[in-house]
Amino acid sequence: MRDASSSTAVSVPRAAPSRAPHADAALIELASGDTRLTVAPHIGGSIASYYDVSTAGPLHWFRPATQSALNAGDPLQMGSFPLFPYCNRIRDARFEFEGRTVDLAGDGNRFPHALHGHAWRRAWRVGTRTPSALELHFEHVPDVRRRGDWPFRYDAQQRIELIGGALHLTLSAHNRSDRPMPFGMGHHPYYPRTPNTQVHAQVQAMWHADRDVLPTHLGPHPAVDALRHGMSADAFDLDNNFAGWAHEAIVTWTDERRRLTLTAEAPFDHLVVFAPANEDLLCVEPVTNTTDSFNAGETPEHAGGQVLMPGEAITARIVWTPQRF
Repeated sequence: MRDASSSTAVSVPRAAPSRAPHADAALIELASGDTRLTVAPHIGGSIASYYDVSTAGPLHWFRPATQSALNAGDPLQMGSFPLFPYCNRIRDARFEFEGRTVDLAGDGNRFPHALHGHAWRRAWRVGTRTPSALELHFEHVPDVRRRGDWPFRYDAQQRIELIGGALHLTLSAHNRSDRPMPFGMGHHPYYPRTPNTQVHAQVQAMWHADRDVLPTHLGPHPAVDALRHGMSADAFDLDNNFAGWAHEAIVTWTDERRRLTLTAEAPFDHLVVFAPANEDLLCVEPVTNTTDSFNAGETPEHAGGQVLMPGEAITARIVWTPQRF
């Protein structure tokens, strides 16, 4: 995801576990025991930080947003941000659907290939709120005057909740159009990356990609076996989708004797691992569709994604569970 997630490499300083969270009046803090979560509804409905309070300072499970990132309102430098109504790239920002060309170029996305949908670049509305839970709402109504606007009307929601130390995130969407809508969703977490960070995940194959990080073919790769046994974040130069994911991935900081287990419900059937060489970035990302899935052609069953019929809704949950050992 060469954009600090994808497209162009952006170097982000490593998030040290002792870094203090930043004060920002627009942030909403959730708490459960010693665990804290800060949410930035105005910055793409993003999670700014997820950490445990300790006598040594905050122990971060996601890479925390810096004050400069908050000041800039940059979702790509948050702890995690939502992906609606598709995940990752669409080649040349266009695809064919039901005999029509959907052209997304010019919608404000600064990347040459449409990236991560649009909900991450817009403010979300705050809904029901408790000390440990929060609902965020997003509504998209197409604007025919806006070049490249997503031509389907839909609503999306995030329910963000701390239960003990675990982060429960329920994503949902509802097609409000009078016609079918191609669709995908996910969340894009960044994790602290140290020389001793490992990633475990049961996957079956990797999507190989071209220089634009667009998929070329699905096949074997040494990273597949490495992930099954515990792959060092420094082992490969990765920005790839993995198929046949068993819906669980574990990020372990072996030197710090702690781990974070990610589990996801179907249709989060695909996993993205972004671990670029010579950078401190690490993403292990649950998604419902692979990169450029809308242009998958003859193999849509391998690329994921859904078509939501008029009035149809979809809901699925992602959970991150921390543990020290």
